[in-house]
Amino acid sequence: MASLIDFANPTRFMRLSGALLPWMTGAATLMLALGFYLAWFVAPADYQQGETIRIMFVHVPAAWLALMFYTMMAVSGLGTLVWRHPLADVAQKAAAPIGACFALICLLTGAFWGKPMWGTYWVWDARLTSVLVLFLIYLGIIALWRALDDSARAGRAVAILTLVGFVNVPIIKFSVDWWNTLHQPASVFRSGGPTIHPSMLWPLLILALGFTLLGLGLHLVAMRAEIMRRRVRTLTILEAERLDRLAAQAVPA
Repeated sequence: MASLIDFANPTRFMRLSGALLPWMTGAATLMLALGFYLAWFVAPADYQQGETIRIMFVHVPAAWLALMFYTMMAVSGLGTLVWRHPLADVAQKAAAPIGACFALICLLTGAFWGKPMWGTYWVWDARLTSVLVLFLIYLGIIALWRALDDSARAGRAVAILTLVGFVNVPIIKFSVDWWNTLHQPASVFRSGGPTIHPSMLWPLLILALGFTLLGLGLHLVAMRAEIMRRRVRTLTILEAERLDRLAAQAVPA
């Protein structure tokens, strides 16, 4: 059975991820197709919110995945700083744009959902504000990666920033419990069990699984692209050094 140390070898990771991607893509497509069919054609409209409840089927998975990808980045940050895992910073860099996209989808769908429910697209609610902060942290991490050319230095700097920013994740999770907010409390993962009717809960869970498989598939693709980019950069540097040596040998004494 493969262990985490097996994935420390980029060549082995490329081989394993290449074999896994077609299956993951197929499963994601199946889950998303089934989930959207159930959400749009089987799940009933809400007795209070009407058809606008269907925004939930995209909004909630996007929120979960925005938090999941940031948590993955925090674990990768520990892998960079503590365990020196060779692919930790690759995983972290690949996850940032995906997590930022899910955070943006969460904010936009929340705004569209909030307008008919609250009468406004935005309020400085604790949950909404902390998710906006998460999105800005994502953008800051992406900017820091682009600002530093040295991958090793960038990986360490981003790991520190990511771990510092992780304090926002429990704030997002428990903001509806700690403060009096407009945002509804947890209705799926709670101690008393889900409060959503099964006719809505199952499409939501299936779509969450589909979006998760999609996000993880995109993450593998981004990691593979980053590994190839670094390989090309290394080969380019080696070739430039070889040409410099040849040019130095060709100069007459």
